[in-house]
Amino acid sequence: MLTLFMIAVFIAGYVFIALEHRTSINKAAIAMIMCGILWTMFMLWGGTVHPDQTPETVNADVWDALASSCEILVFLICAMTIVSLIDLNGGFDFITSRITTRNKVKLVWIIAVITFFLSALLDNMTTTIIMIMLMRKLLANYKERWAFAGLIIIAANAGGAWSPIGDVTTIMLWVRGNVTTGGIISTLILPSLVSVVIPAAVCSRVLHGIVTAPDYKDEVSTDKPCVTGRESLFILLLGVMMLLMVPVFKASTGLPPYMGMIIALGVMWTVTEIIYIYHRDIPTEAQNRVSKVIHEIDMSTILFFLGILMAVSALEGVGVLGGFAAFLDGGVHNVYLINTLIGLMSAIIDNVPLVAASMGMYPLPDAAAAAAGVDPAYAAYFVQDGVFWKLLAFCAGTGGSILIIGSAAGVVAMGLERINFMWYLKNFSLMALAGYVAGIVVFVLEMLVTGAF
Repeated sequence: MLTLFMIAVFIAGYVFIALEHRTSINKAAIAMIMCGILWTMFMLWGGTVHPDQTPETVNADVWDALASSCEILVFLICAMTIVSLIDLNGGFDFITSRITTRNKVKLVWIIAVITFFLSALLDNMTTTIIMIMLMRKLLANYKERWAFAGLIIIAANAGGAWSPIGDVTTIMLWVRGNVTTGGIISTLILPSLVSVVIPAAVCSRVLHGIVTAPDYKDEVSTDKPCVTGRESLFILLLGVMMLLMVPVFKASTGLPPYMGMIIALGVMWTVTEIIYIYHRDIPTEAQNRVSKVIHEIDMSTILFFLGILMAVSALEGVGVLGGFAAFLDGGVHNVYLINTLIGLMSAIIDNVPLVAASMGMYPLPDAAAAAAGVDPAYAAYFVQDGVFWKLLAFCAGTGGSILIIGSAAGVVAMGLERINFMWYLKNFSLMALAGYVAGIVVFVLEMLVTGAF
């Protein structure tokens, strides 16, 4: 009975989260309430499910869940601060200012390529914001901006899927050790690229002519960089290098990724402080130091992740996720189909709890334990860099593009450009679905060639 009540609470909470745009209640608030209720229920009545449970064991479970969640949150806070620091100091202007073409077909491919690779370095939400701001500088007609925004959503989600630091879900899998840097990049870059190329090819056949350039200056950003152009470029290059060094740091030291990201932020903080010490003529309020940039971090998103991850951990503790995994193993027993369904669900449900639930359902076995299991071939799909985890990263990342509300990138674009839900459904959902399916096919072919199928 406890299990059913906890599932009901989670579903009810998730309905409110999905209807955030209608209720106007921030999804972080709902996630935190849901987290508190689930753990309280587990503490008070968990003994009906686990007779050997004590308050001490539940508190230990809470501590383990919090520690595991905070690994991801610290990583995200540091990464988001670095990206905001680069942006507010004009670093990304070196990318956007060099796009001068007005030809729609050329612009389609330029935007698709830049978004795809930029998202792998940053994250899909930040990349979408940057590219939408760029579109406002290049396009006057809002319908044209909507068309390019749809492509940006697809490319940003696909770009984040093949990089260990490109999407929250891939960060989760990488931080927990389910995938490695080399494993996810080498396997997913081609399927992810295919999932972008197909929609871009369709867009290039539909969009023709010259874009309508705006006759006004973009005034979206109020925080203009006050450092020199060379210093902005230096901050950009240093920031990118620091982000790229995080996977190298993890591989070479064995320390968790968030430690590398903490060091990266410390280096960026120190360097920018030195730059502003040199510019004593710049007013304090105009200086884009970390102490100012930190206020640009979307803490409501961080708290949403905290609430969701902790709520999912409560379901894992009571045995809900293990039972659901057993159902999937018995009823479906095909990791390709399971992940395809998860990807389709991510078009409606946020991919963070989906991936968190998947990680809770399937504990990470070592190779020896998998080989000694009842079904060694099936268990091998769930070891580190196993087929299940790689395909999960791809499906959860790119499946969210099928609907505009299915990803952070889509929600951000929807809010910035007031894109209509039905317009995206009519014009981009089938393209995104075609790219999604094609990417899965390419992944399966890769597994066939390597013998991992």
